[in-house]
Amino acid sequence: MRVGIVGCGTVGSGVVKLLLQNSSLIERRTGEKIEIAFVADKNPEKVKSLGVPVDRVYDDGFEALKSVDCDVIVELIGGTTVARDLIIEALKMEKHVVTANKALLADYGKDLFMLARESGVSLKFEASVGGGIPVIKALREGLVGNRIKGIYGIINGTANYILTMMTEKKVDFYTALKEAQELGYAEADPTLDVEGYDAAHKIAILSSLAYCRWVKTENVYLRGIREITPLDIELAMDFGYRIKLLAISKLEENGMEVRVHPTMIPENHILASVNGVFNACLVDGDFVGETLYYGKGAGEKPTASAVVSDIVDLALGNFYDVPECLFEKSEVKIKEPDEFVSSFYLRFTALDKPGVLASISKILAKFGISIKMALQKSVTVEGGVPVVMTTHPAKKRDVQKAIEEIDKLDVILKPTFVCMIEEFTNE
Repeated sequence: MRVGIVGCGTVGSGVVKLLLQNSSLIERRTGEKIEIAFVADKNPEKVKSLGVPVDRVYDDGFEALKSVDCDVIVELIGGTTVARDLIIEALKMEKHVVTANKALLADYGKDLFMLARESGVSLKFEASVGGGIPVIKALREGLVGNRIKGIYGIINGTANYILTMMTEKKVDFYTALKEAQELGYAEADPTLDVEGYDAAHKIAILSSLAYCRWVKTENVYLRGIREITPLDIELAMDFGYRIKLLAISKLEENGMEVRVHPTMIPENHILASVNGVFNACLVDGDFVGETLYYGKGAGEKPTASAVVSDIVDLALGNFYDVPECLFEKSEVKIKEPDEFVSSFYLRFTALDKPGVLASISKILAKFGISIKMALQKSVTVEGGVPVVMTTHPAKKRDVQKAIEEIDKLDVILKPTFVCMIEEFTNE
């Protein structure tokens, strides 16, 4: 099988190295020979330095696609413009495509997969979620006999590293972010990671596969981690929780929830121990129960491993990609955020005077919200004291209405911080 690689950045370099170093191993294991037909990148000297023969190096992926005979195109450019055009061109030319482009698949996947079907070729994407963790293969193959009840993922290593540093070193968000940038775990502009967009792309893809309903990034409820403070980290631990940026999708009788946000999870839950740049994805199936997929979710080698697994799948004739039902009209409803039911952590910044707790409790009761635990810290924050509560399960709509009313009280000094809690209660 002849493979053309477009884009030789971090992941592309890893794919080239893997194929050059382990091609004989792959051939012994599978009986199939994988050959690099070309590598295209704007920096051809970098490609040559990896050991790619000069006559197989191009500086234009479109030119290479049209002039070099190959069976598979590996798109590792990133972005949703040039990469999309390249994939469309390759599919129209009846070339199989392998990509790690989560943003492109989350927003344009349906059209691209339809084009692949019409052209009689395959579009594979194992590396788009979880780097080297085979969670997509698990959903498509290993768990195909299960109704998926829920997916819970720590699927952005940058955000997880920052929250880990805030927890372990007791530093604020910006100090942890600076360290992540210095170590190369965070980009100069970290928006996609810390605001949750990267995780939203990934949970959209996983939800589409799990529930046979196309989910786009715009369908995902999204909140980032910038608002998390060391005080929230400390209070979460006081209540027996850890804070993680969690990507969640659930299928319930009244619809599907798809969301990414800071989440408090019990400190004894296995996801609470996933630290640093590691990723983990817990998938709950009706027959298999809970299964966990853990490992490095990004980087040159783990992601290259996933890309090459897709190439080998194609060499072995495994051409299927997404469930047939995804092309049918779905009746699965995606819930609005107001409909979410969860326990909540509420942090109020209030004047230190009698009656504050009673005033807050009265309003919460008015909206049917039951307090589970409450405490007041004897520290001063922005001229007030933190009053902190956790609730029993309540509708997000009711919590939001209560907070709007509470924040109008004269004793409340700044907007209330709200964080959802995931208890992982199995029925």
